[in-house]
Amino acid sequence: MNTPTTDRQLLELLREPTTRRKGFELLVRQYSEQLYWQVRRIVLTHEDADDVVQNALLKAWSSIDTFHGDSKIITWLTRIAVNEALDFMRREKRRPTLSTDDADLNMANQLMADNYFDGSEAEARLQEAIALLPDVQRTVFLLRYYDEMKYSEISQMLGTSEGGLKASYHIAVRKITDFFHRHN
Repeated sequence: MNTPTTDRQLLELLREPTTRRKGFELLVRQYSEQLYWQVRRIVLTHEDADDVVQNALLKAWSSIDTFHGDSKIITWLTRIAVNEALDFMRREKRRPTLSTDDADLNMANQLMADNYFDGSEAEARLQEAIALLPDVQRTVFLLRYYDEMKYSEISQMLGTSEGGLKASYHIAVRKITDFFHRHN
């Protein structure tokens, strides 16, 4: 069997009980790397991104019957993965660790020490600035800036108005710009 490349082909495999597992394996093979990088930009570390993507794929598997093809498969998977990443970040914020100021100062150093991080110090500082944004602003910024998603797609994914998303994006850009001005 050829590897399906279209949503329609994948959906056919996923809807048939005898081919569901094979369809899901193909879905994972086709989309897991893209999901990984979307999640990685939110949670920052390789290990956390792997865990979040695995949890998101498990959720997708358990709710595959609820996907009716109203959106693209990648949009559905991204919605699950982004929500998992945001839940992860909220849980991490509740953990008693360093003070917020210490954690913020340490974030870029932690990223630079990550064996899987291959960016520059400027990229680490950008990630630090992004991590300081509130959840919605961070998510909108990441999906728009890195994934070049349209506001309409993000709106569908997050269940928020396009106008609100545009405002969140522009506020995020201003906060990131201010962060760089303060740290130079």
